[in-house]
Amino acid sequence: MKEITAEALKKRLDSGEDIVLIDVREPYEHEEFNIGGELIPLAEIVSHAERLKEMEGKDIVFYCRSGNRSSMAQKMLAVQGIKNTLSLRGGMNSWRDM
Repeated sequence: MKEITAEALKKRLDSGEDIVLIDVREPYEHEEFNIGGELIPLAEIVSHAERLKEMEGKDIVFYCRSGNRSSMAQKMLAVQGIKNTLSLRGGMNSWRDM
């Protein structure tokens, strides 16, 4: 599975690149702090697979608190044939430390 660092993601976002951000944390975590991604908790990610397949031409970046749930989301969607995904290495912890 592919990963992206917080620094590399910030650079891509700052340049205006069209990236899909998906927050796979729980709603209360998303409310506390997020970077603008759409909230789809990990438990619901597979039910959104068809819609995410339609984003084939864009990178989909998953993020969570530490990177574990975002990696799981990648694996779950890879089974559904979705390969254009990246996991934010270190999650929101690394984003805050940046």
